[in-house]
Amino acid sequence: MNFDLTEEQSQVRDMVRGFASEKLAPFTGEWDETAHFPVDVLRELAELGLAGIYTSDAYGGSGMGRAEAAIVFEELAYGDVSTSAFMSIHNMVCWMIDRFGADPVKSAWLPRLTSMELIASYCLTEPGSGSDAAALKTRAVMENNTHYRVNGAKSFISGAGTSDVYCVMVRTGEDGPKGISTLLIEKDRAGVSFGALEKKMGWNSQPTAVVNFDDVLVPIENRIGEEGEGFKFAMAGLDGGRINIAACSLGGAAWALDTARAYVQERKAFGKPLAAQQAVQFKLADMATKLEASRLMVRSAAFALDQKAPDAGMRAAMAKQFATDACFEIVDDALQLHGGYGYIRDYGLEQRLRDLRVHRILEGANDIMRLIISRKLLEAA
Repeated sequence: MNFDLTEEQSQVRDMVRGFASEKLAPFTGEWDETAHFPVDVLRELAELGLAGIYTSDAYGGSGMGRAEAAIVFEELAYGDVSTSAFMSIHNMVCWMIDRFGADPVKSAWLPRLTSMELIASYCLTEPGSGSDAAALKTRAVMENNTHYRVNGAKSFISGAGTSDVYCVMVRTGEDGPKGISTLLIEKDRAGVSFGALEKKMGWNSQPTAVVNFDDVLVPIENRIGEEGEGFKFAMAGLDGGRINIAACSLGGAAWALDTARAYVQERKAFGKPLAAQQAVQFKLADMATKLEASRLMVRSAAFALDQKAPDAGMRAAMAKQFATDACFEIVDDALQLHGGYGYIRDYGLEQRLRDLRVHRILEGANDIMRLIISRKLLEAA
C-alpha cells in the first residue's frame, strides 16, 4: 500500500496549504481571543470546493475521497484547528444527505450547502446521552402523514445559532437504535431556540450551544432516508468524522513541531542552541515519529473507508484514538521545549493545546474507541 501523494492530491494539498497560510494562520489567535466565527472565510473555502469534499459533483461537491479529505483537514488545521474542525462537521452533513437522501432531498439541499449559501451543523449529542448515542430522547411524532412535531434538546452543537440548518437525530419509534431517524431542521422554524454560548477551553472561533426544539413542525420531506435508519447513518458518519478529527489533530501537531524545531535552533542556553543538546534532539525525534505514525494511521483508515473495507470502522477508531492522543502529546512537548514562553499566548502553543484537547473526547471519546476496537478483535477471535 503506497501512501505517497498522487499528483492530484499534491495539488490539493498545495492549494489548501496556501489558503491556510494566507487566510487562516495570521488570524487564528485573534479569532480565538475574540470568539469570532469566520463565516466569510468558510464561504471562501466553499468557493474552492471544500464544503462538499466527498459529496457528488452532480450536486456541487468535489467528488473526492476520504484520503483527499484527510489531506485537506490536516492542511487547514495547520493554519487554524477550530476552523478546520467546523468544516469537517459541515462536510459530514453534506455527505449524509448525498449518501442516504432521496433525489428530491439532495436536489433541495446540497447545492445550497456545497456553496455554503447554507451552513450546516450536526446534532446527535444530548444532555443525557453522550457516548450512549442510542439512548437519545429528542422525539419526533408524525402528524397527518405530512410533518413531524419535534421536542427535545441537543447539546455541544458547533455552529449553534449561526448555522442555517441542523441535521438532527430524533426518536421516531421504539427505544434503542432502531427507533432513530434523521431530520433536517432549519434555524428559522418556529420553536427552534438556542442556549447561551458555552465558555470553552478551546475551539473558541466557533460558537457552541444547546439547540432546543419546542413543538417544531418539520415537513416529512426534510427526512433523510426512511424512519428507523438514523442510527445507522449516524454511526457511518462517525467513521468518517473520526478520521477527519484525527486529521485536524495532525495539522495542529505539525504546526507545533515546526514551531518547536525553529525555536530550539534559535534559542540559546549555556552558550549554545537548545538544539545542540541531545535531550532536545531526542525529544524532537520522538515528536516527529509520533506525527508520522499518526499520519500513516489516518491515511490507512481513510483508504479503508474509501475501499469500503469490512474493518474500516475499527481502523477509523484506531486512527482517531492513536492520533488524537499522540498529537496532543506532541503539542504538549512543543510547549515544554519553549519553556515559559510556551505558556504565553503570543506563541500560539497554548492555543493549539487547548484546541486539540477536545479531539480526544468528541466523535466518540477515546475510551469508546478502545471499546470499539476490542469488540471487533474479539468478534474475529
